[in-house]
Amino acid sequence: MTHATALLFPGQGSQESGMGRDLAESRKDIMEIWKKGERISGLPLREIYWEGDAEAMADTRSLQPALTVANIALWHAVSDKLSPLCAAGHSLGEYSAFAAASVLAVDAVLELVSLRGRLMADADPSGKGAMAALLKLSREDAEAAVAEAKEASGEMLLIANYNTPAQFVASGTKSAIEAVQESARSRKGRAVPLAVSGAFHSPLMDEAAKELGIALSKVSWSKARFPVFCNVTGQAATEADELKALALRQMTSSVLWIDTIRAQYQAGARRFVECGPKNVLSKMVSPILGTEAEGVEIVSVNSAEAAESFAR
Repeated sequence: MTHATALLFPGQGSQESGMGRDLAESRKDIMEIWKKGERISGLPLREIYWEGDAEAMADTRSLQPALTVANIALWHAVSDKLSPLCAAGHSLGEYSAFAAASVLAVDAVLELVSLRGRLMADADPSGKGAMAALLKLSREDAEAAVAEAKEASGEMLLIANYNTPAQFVASGTKSAIEAVQESARSRKGRAVPLAVSGAFHSPLMDEAAKELGIALSKVSWSKARFPVFCNVTGQAATEADELKALALRQMTSSVLWIDTIRAQYQAGARRFVECGPKNVLSKMVSPILGTEAEGVEIVSVNSAEAAESFAR
């Protein structure tokens, strides 16, 4: 039985040492994508991610183009075996989904994510923003903890990522993040600070978002070959203008990943194929779908071997 397939592409946090190397060294066309990523970003991506250290790999300037290359390369390796029902990407991964659905050309995607990486690295020079993972809290409790901390600190704070029904990420000023640690504890949960360079997916990214918006408006957008479920709404979009408008809002809006996966399931997706290193998104599908996950196939295409096995 062939299941209707939803493609998933991971974002920041899925990078790992050696990612994409086995595939690139076995296929000349894939190696060319890495070289293209290096030309467009102006960075030695293969040196950093195939030979580099953890600190260099965490730098969002190189991370965003490199992870996008790794995602696109894995999709490229299995694309002739798939006619997806739809696609989605988590945060940065949304740009890989745009490439897979032919909304944007690969060159344009690599230009945009290279710029996005630089802008996000430089968005908070004074170190005002922070993020924290909210764990062991229900959605209701996570939202209540954030509302309480926002009021107590009098500063900007919101839920930036609705990842699974038990995993959320708060984004805001440092003092608001300190306050949410206390309000999470009082609800028997935890708020674990994340090693990031700013308060991503929040209004603190506003200046960076405006600058990225100029670049987004200059590239050529096409109607999607299959629907892309976007972070900002958690719903499907196919028209070029709508996808562009949602991309313009993405950097300052929450990532509605729970809604995205549920909406893909409601649209008929019964197989979720993640193209990217690690298995971060693959592990989120079952917790999001709950009992409905029983009839669902989850596949992680995260290496040359996995791509080959999938193709067979």
